[in-house]
Amino acid sequence: MFLAARRFDESMKRSSFLFLLATAAFTFTSAHAAEKPRVLLLGDSISMGYTPVVQKLLADEMTVLRPMAKNGKAENCGGTNSGVANIDRWLQIDGGKWNVIHFNWGLHDLKHVKADGKATSDLATDPPQATVEVYEKQLREIVGKLKATGAKLVFATTTPAPAEPMKVYRNNADVIRYNEAAVRVMKENGIPVNDLYAFTQPRMKELQIQPANVHFTPAGSEALGAEVVKAIRAQVK
Repeated sequence: MFLAARRFDESMKRSSFLFLLATAAFTFTSAHAAEKPRVLLLGDSISMGYTPVVQKLLADEMTVLRPMAKNGKAENCGGTNSGVANIDRWLQIDGGKWNVIHFNWGLHDLKHVKADGKATSDLATDPPQATVEVYEKQLREIVGKLKATGAKLVFATTTPAPAEPMKVYRNNADVIRYNEAAVRVMKENGIPVNDLYAFTQPRMKELQIQPANVHFTPAGSEALGAEVVKAIRAQVK
């Protein structure tokens, strides 16, 4: 009986030790996960395409989030009109507290729209959603909100528009002008630029959907995602 009691006592001690060991391991793992740098991606459908790529490549290193719609799908951040209206809400996603924010606006700002300012147009004679002057002004306002978070910021230049006619009128000369305005804002604010325009421009036929389309193939989104990951990692070193 004494021997049985002793064996039972030793078994209980071993069980307690294993429990404490498992608890400690779980606590360490949870704490380690909580310490992962938090990354916010802001942008239009181009960023929606590369977001899953960035999340996959950084899964073990960082927590990568982006705005999501109520239907569970990625939210399109649109142009700077939408950016100004929604930036406060987006910055509070999952409690906020971002280490890095990688962001872009431009492709929607420079697209041409009908007189109502909403319906898209394929005509060069119709106005852009936001003139380059309005774009720069609104981008400055957004950047002010982003800087206030204390996060490290990275701006991605707007990717090229094909020369061929498209359903929505965009002119690559405008892409260049809007990018120049954006880079000016970033330089004034000491924000690094991830030049996705320069990365894409020589490879448009390879990376973008054909025929003429500003959007990217899955392989194109993979390539953009890899560039975004490089830019983010550079800020977390």
